[in-house]
Amino acid sequence: MTERRQLTVDIVSDVVCPWCIIGYRGLAAAAETLADRVDIIVRWHPFELAPATPPEGQLLTDYTRERYGATPEQSSQNRKRLVDTGKALGIDFRYGPDSRIYNSHKAHELLTWAGECGKQTALKLALFQAYFTDQANISDDGVLLDAVEGVGLDRDEAQAILADRRYAAAVDAEVAHWQDQNITGVPAFIVDGKYMIPGAQDAETFGRVFERVLERI
Repeated sequence: MTERRQLTVDIVSDVVCPWCIIGYRGLAAAAETLADRVDIIVRWHPFELAPATPPEGQLLTDYTRERYGATPEQSSQNRKRLVDTGKALGIDFRYGPDSRIYNSHKAHELLTWAGECGKQTALKLALFQAYFTDQANISDDGVLLDAVEGVGLDRDEAQAILADRRYAAAVDAEVAHWQDQNITGVPAFIVDGKYMIPGAQDAETFGRVFERVLERI
């Protein structure tokens, strides 16, 4: 009987990053092709694309203009490309002219806690759904608590975490750590603690990397 192997993939990402869910879908597809012989353990780590945004968020057109110099037309075209890419992967991006970007710090605090409870990926996917498909404000406590409850985590405990901010310092420390590792954009995938895959890749690319790593361990 072939011995099962295990690979850990650390994903540095933000809840408001469309390429993060696109990249994860590629990773998940690659993991499925290797499922008969490899266990892929995913751990999510925080990154903030818009840490200075107010509670009500900021229009995406304004954000992309200020950050990337994109015109409204360019921003609209980029979103259309994302929608088309998402359709091919089963991701329902529902961008519109009023779409906004939000501060994700509290979401990362809950994701840190969810990691301790074995529900981190489930909550991350629920938050992607809330933000990209439902177009919800993922800095709003009610939205966050609904996502928590939806994946089977304790709503009251999550509410207490949001109230006392017990994970805020840990999130700040992790964000600083990955910045010190020269990660300036997301997603970034670190395989087996050694090999970094930058950006959203397809299943074939992830599969080739996984096979190479397995040959070396």
